[in-house]
Amino acid sequence: MAHNYQLPEIQDTADITGDSLELAREATQIDARVIVLCGVRFMAETAAILNPNRTVLLSEGTAGCPMADMIDVKTVRGWRRRYPGAAVVCYVNSSAAVKAESDYCCTSANAVKVVRAVPENEVLFIPDRNLGHYVSTQTDKRVILYPGYCNTHHRITAKHVLRAREEHRDAVILVHPECRPEVIEHADAVLSTSQMLRYVKESKAQSFVIGTEKGLLHRLIKDNPGRQFYILSETLVCPDMKKTTLSRLAETMQARANVVEVPEDIRVRARRALDRMLALV
Repeated sequence: MAHNYQLPEIQDTADITGDSLELAREATQIDARVIVLCGVRFMAETAAILNPNRTVLLSEGTAGCPMADMIDVKTVRGWRRRYPGAAVVCYVNSSAAVKAESDYCCTSANAVKVVRAVPENEVLFIPDRNLGHYVSTQTDKRVILYPGYCNTHHRITAKHVLRAREEHRDAVILVHPECRPEVIEHADAVLSTSQMLRYVKESKAQSFVIGTEKGLLHRLIKDNPGRQFYILSETLVCPDMKKTTLSRLAETMQARANVVEVPEDIRVRARRALDRMLALV
């Protein structure tokens, strides 16, 4: 299984590619003894949570997520005490332990639907403040934002969008909801990676500026021959997503290395939050 941000050759090698929501859903349908997750640790943990009787390997053991590291169990519990009436909606870009402290999980593809569907009128959204802010503009609920962010998406500014608009006048600008609010404000559409793929496929436009991690360009170009794609900024590269190489993947598979295990008490509680998400959307 490979995330859409992986290197092109890793995506081409994988049996399944997708965004976090697609990988989470597919992980519940897999009939295999071993799952190799080409991505970062929280994704492999999610696969392990959903597949307790299967072996889950992380393609590169050091591949983590800086945003996931911005919050821990102690912090979640502290915020819950500050907002006792709020439902905790946890972005899947977080550790299994943080998921276990949450009421619901969400992905960038379904965050708006999840927040709209929870019965509480007050939501504590962790850990991505940019995604949480975007969600807050799409609902009447009070959304309390935790101050985490994606290093890769957060470095993009409105200037990047305005410059792209000037350089590619006929292009449609698509950005990820992990981007800053001012970036989202100037974009034509705000979409997860899977939503970008569907949007382009259904669009009549011929050129697009893509405001998410550069790895998605491979799939876009492959699926849409003859169309033009431009990256919003060459800085849109996640170092951890690029750690997996073909040789490293082969080594991991041959040695059955980097096994990802989630303690059962954490797994059960995290599974509850994931199942609630999948039931809502």
